[in-house]
Amino acid sequence: MNPTPPSDCGSPGHLASWSRRRVLRGSALAGLAWLTPVARQLARAAEKSGARPKSLIVLWMEGGISQIESFDPHPGSAIAHGAKAIATAAKGIQFGEGLPRVAELARDFAVIRSVTSKEGDHSRATYNVKTGFRPFPNLVHPSIGSIVCHELDGPGEPSLDLPAHLSILPGGFPARGGYLGARYDAFQTEDPAGPIPDVRAIAKGERQQGRLDSLTVLERSFAAGRLADLDSERTLHRTSIERALRLMSSAQLAAFDVGEAPKAEREAYGDTPFGRGCLAALRLVEAGARCVEVTLPGWDTHIDNATGQAKQLATLDPALAALIRGLKERGLYDDTLLLVATEFGRTPKLNLTEGRDHWPHGFSVLLGGGGLRGGLAVGETDPSGEKRTPAREVRVEDIHATILRQLGINTSEELTTPIGRPIRISEGRVIQELV
Repeated sequence: MNPTPPSDCGSPGHLASWSRRRVLRGSALAGLAWLTPVARQLARAAEKSGARPKSLIVLWMEGGISQIESFDPHPGSAIAHGAKAIATAAKGIQFGEGLPRVAELARDFAVIRSVTSKEGDHSRATYNVKTGFRPFPNLVHPSIGSIVCHELDGPGEPSLDLPAHLSILPGGFPARGGYLGARYDAFQTEDPAGPIPDVRAIAKGERQQGRLDSLTVLERSFAAGRLADLDSERTLHRTSIERALRLMSSAQLAAFDVGEAPKAEREAYGDTPFGRGCLAALRLVEAGARCVEVTLPGWDTHIDNATGQAKQLATLDPALAALIRGLKERGLYDDTLLLVATEFGRTPKLNLTEGRDHWPHGFSVLLGGGGLRGGLAVGETDPSGEKRTPAREVRVEDIHATILRQLGINTSEELTTPIGRPIRISEGRVIQELV
């Protein structure tokens, strides 16, 4: 079992799961210039206990970022095909020339250069990296963000109006709750420059209340003979309606509005949907969200790899660097784990169209924050491109085990699927170099 099981959000035991930083910053971000007596009680309890709740930000490089042009360059080698490298702030570590801003912060995170998987198809590989398991024919595993929310917040009422699990620019493979149920699916939204979907009421006042009353009548009619006591046996549908109504009227919606940030801060992330998504991720974590995933699509460079990767890196570099700086400046980096991941890398050798194809035999993942060690590179890949298994192999499931361990989650715990099947949270091993 989890050594620190979650308490009900309204109970005294739940006070210890809130940090003074989270209460103060969450309130400020929601546009509140004051703290209620309950909020002050939360802050005092958290300050006394020293609790520091953790969050997770996942930056998803959809399509397969090339390790050779980004975090694992081999300048001057045959497999580089002209790709150049630059020095970083971490001694002896180089990045691709398209990441100058991120290179300046290399002491703040670690790069795992020898990640391997057995999946080379986009859909299956994405499932593998997002869940830590290979696809099963009769079971859908939850994504890592869903596991984090399940283990750290539990099935009770959420401790904030905002969704605990969010996916910005979700792409083709959004984070899902899997066998944990739809309540752990990520709330999906697009470019933060636009409106948040489905949070504005069409009907208001008495008209809205009339619709809700009618819905209650229908629910009770449906439940008759199915639930012994509708009030004590709350349905997921009713819970979802209540949470949606609370969110629709919440001042915390301001966390989505990146337009409220100072102009200089917005510009640092880059004028792109992904850049705005990263800024929104910072604001949402600051407000109390557990896991935020932001997707940058377009990395599947089977044709003209050099041009395609350079274009993508020009979007990633300012946004990632600004996100790390923002987390540090707000005192959130020690409380927030940052994962930059992709489904697989790109082949060491170019194909006939100057592109790089799928390569799950040694690709790169970035891990930082949350108290992990930074300024190091774990593993290496063959500069000739011939060896398919790195000497220091890191499996996809090891990435998951390391993140969950750092969040205080017992990876050997077993969860039960709807059909009663016990499943371990993770089958991986912690990457000892990072902890």
